Amino acid sequence: MNADKEKLLKYWKKDKIVKDAKILKALTDVKREEFIPDYQKKFAYDDIPLHIGEGQTISQPTTVAIMTQALSPKLGEKILEVGTGSGYQSAILSKIIGPKGKIITIEYLKELYLFAKKNLKDFKNVSVLHGDGSKGYPKEAPFDKIIVTAAASSIPKQLLGQLKTGGVLVIPVGDFIQEMQKITKTKEGLKKEKLGEFRFVPLVLEDDGK
Repeated sequence: MNADKEKLLKYWKKDKIVKDAKILKALTDVKREEFIPDYQKKFAYDDIPLHIGEGQTISQPTTVAIMTQALSPKLGEKILEVGTGSGYQSAILSKIIGPKGKIITIEYLKELYLFAKKNLKDFKNVSVLHGDGSKGYPKEAPFDKIIVTAAASSIPKQLLGQLKTGGVLVIPVGDFIQEMQKITKTKEGLKKEKLGEFRFVPLVLEDDGK
C-alpha cells in the first residue's frame, strides 16, 4: 500500500474520524489516483484538494472521510450525490452500499460528467447523470441519503423534499467559508448538526447561465 495512504488511514482510525469499519474498508479499497488527472497522480494521497479541470477540485481525503462518516451509508440504500466531480465520492459510497444499493450522481459540467462516467464505468450500482443536481432527481426520489459536494448558499428545498423521513443530508452551506451541516429529516422536523468549517467550490446551477 502507498505509504501516504496508509498514514491517512491510520490517522482517520486513531482520531476516530472514521468509526465505521465498512467506510474505512471502502476508503482503503478505492484508489484516489484513478480519479484525478495524470499530472496530479503523484499527489494522490497528500491530504489536500486537487484540481480536476473546469475550475473544480477533488476534495481533500480527510474531507471525504468526514462527509462519508456523517452520511452513514448502509447496505442497500439509495443515495443521491449532487456534484459528481471526478467520481471519487460515488466510488466510495458504491463499495459501502453494495450491489443491491444505488447511487444517482449528477454533474453539471459536461467535461467532468464525461470524466466521471469513464472513471465509474466498472461501478455497476452508480448512475452518472448530466444536469443541475440542486433540483435533485424526482424520478428516483425519495432517497435514503443525499450528499452535496459543492458549496450551496442555502439548502435547496427540492433536495429536502426528495429525502425520506429518517434520511440524512450532508451539505456545505455558505459563501466564502462553508459550514458543513448534517441534516436529519424527522417526523418532527429537521435536526441539524454542525460538522465544522470547510472550503468548497460553489455549486453550479442552471440559473447561473454557465
